[in-house]
Amino acid sequence: MGLFSRSTPMGAAPIEGRELILADLDGVVYRGAAAVPHAVEQLNRAANSIRVGYLTNNASRTDSAVAQQLRDFGLNVDVADVVTSPQAATALLLKTVAPGATVLVVGGDGLVDELTKAGFVVTRSADDHPAAVVQGFAPHVGWEHLAEASFALAEKPGQELLPWIATNTDWTLPLERGLAPGNGTLVSAVHTAVQRLPEFAGKPEPAIFESAFERFGTRNALMIGDRLDTDMKGARAIGIASLHVLTGVDRPKQLVAASADMRPDYIVESLAGLHEPYPETVIAKDGTAKVGQARVRMDGPVVTIVDRGDSTINLLRAGCAAIWASGLAIYALKVPEELYADHWL
Repeated sequence: MGLFSRSTPMGAAPIEGRELILADLDGVVYRGAAAVPHAVEQLNRAANSIRVGYLTNNASRTDSAVAQQLRDFGLNVDVADVVTSPQAATALLLKTVAPGATVLVVGGDGLVDELTKAGFVVTRSADDHPAAVVQGFAPHVGWEHLAEASFALAEKPGQELLPWIATNTDWTLPLERGLAPGNGTLVSAVHTAVQRLPEFAGKPEPAIFESAFERFGTRNALMIGDRLDTDMKGARAIGIASLHVLTGVDRPKQLVAASADMRPDYIVESLAGLHEPYPETVIAKDGTAKVGQARVRMDGPVVTIVDRGDSTINLLRAGCAAIWASGLAIYALKVPEELYADHWL
């Protein structure tokens, strides 16, 4: 059937009309020690015409170390192009605690470097009576570090609650061997002990995006990411366009089930799609979504593939469009496995 049906028209490439690209790192530029295919060449190509900034929730390293890693992959990057969650966390802390105060840090060099540059005194012990706790990911973080944070944050009679800022909520960290626990998992351990939540600085919260907008001088941005709950949700909340690339954490199964607050504007197989014309999505009166030659229809709670078309990525796009436009909860739907089959692992 797809051989005889007309394709939907092609729209502009995702990069067209943008003044700024904001790219996540883990799962977008690299996975562990390996660069993601097509990422370096496409981001360098983008940087020839517009500003490219790199947003990372990973708080374990300094901005200089991140920039050097990206240069080692072949990216044309300066330190000023890197916006980190420790930078955003420090900006939040400065609104609460005066420079010179003692801050208990759970995390690595990325946090220590930014807090020290801002004039804070870093400690690892609750016995030093810190004025705040700042928590971020580092591979060496263990029980004793989480326990010190819990001791410092414990509610004390007659005293105000100690400020607690966490760099990010990422539950997992994509590495070469698979998914590992991320900072959100470590924060959850402290949360269980102290029965309250921190203020978050990284994606999807606005602090890290506002830091980027201020630094790069524009809000006309496209966020590139691999996670719905941080990259896509943050972009949608802050009011910028978003592109989800299938090279990292969230896969087709998560995309078709995405809630309205974390649905991307674009879905691509790799960053090669950044510069390619993007097919338009057409929703017919009967609820059929068409992308390219692929067509997917909602028959009540049943998702029906009308035409597979000639592209697995367009079939996924059409399936997402049909399900999202229906307004129906994903758990109530019957979705064919073919629609969310992962061809991009």
